[in-house]
Amino acid sequence: MSHHRAFLLGTSAILYPLILAGFDLLERPGLGIGHLYYLPVVLVALALGPRWGAAAGVAATGFYMLGIVLNPHLSPTEVLTVGTTISFLAYTTIGFIVGRFAQTNRRLVERLQTAAEEDFLTGLLNTRAFDAALKARLDSKQPCGLVLGDLDNLKEVNDNEGQAVGNEILRRAGEILEQAIRAEDRLARIGGDEFAVITSATTTDAVRALCDRLTAALASQEMSMSFGWALSPRDGDTPLLLFRAADERLYARKLLRRSLTPPRLVSLPTAAERRADQLG
Repeated sequence: MSHHRAFLLGTSAILYPLILAGFDLLERPGLGIGHLYYLPVVLVALALGPRWGAAAGVAATGFYMLGIVLNPHLSPTEVLTVGTTISFLAYTTIGFIVGRFAQTNRRLVERLQTAAEEDFLTGLLNTRAFDAALKARLDSKQPCGLVLGDLDNLKEVNDNEGQAVGNEILRRAGEILEQAIRAEDRLARIGGDEFAVITSATTTDAVRALCDRLTAALASQEMSMSFGWALSPRDGDTPLLLFRAADERLYARKLLRRSLTPPRLVSLPTAAERRADQLG
């Protein structure tokens, strides 16, 4: 956006004197070169919004009046006429209207961009945005870690206490995880009860310490989540390989927990378990 604004403003700054020069050299009564001032007015309005668009209209009026004074084929008495007043109203009105529509459309695009990348329930990154962030990190060839987390017994909560309670647990889990990770890490909700983290941890001890920290943070709020992890480039240099390795460790952790503490109710397998079953 900043590059686009710079281009629009730079172009408008060039157009004002160019149109003035053309007006001075070529304008004759009835030719209408002054209408070209709408171009820089619109460019400023698109770049900066309604107020600056109107200000650009005022500047266009000033250049228009200066051109009348400088043009030998026009009488200086035409500077202050009804036509000049109409030009002033037209320039400023167009600048304001175009700027207002551009500002409204820009806000709409920003909201759509947010909706396209944000999980509607937790406000975290969604799967699409997370996949893009992970791919960009791997493309940069920087070592990183991937942590997958699966909330334990959420189906049991939904069945016994309702979907609203389950959604609130997901929101709370997202808040707790976000507070426990580092500022440079990226957190997302990538499935019904699944979360994922792109972390700067690059060693086995560091990524395990992160999983322990997340587990402890959730346990302090009486919540439980199973974690699996993978490191790049050790476990792979593509998203598929990292997810596969992290899924396998997550599934193994799930099996260990179930062997130690069998679930009170039978629940459907998670997405991580289904993927691990397919791999195995």
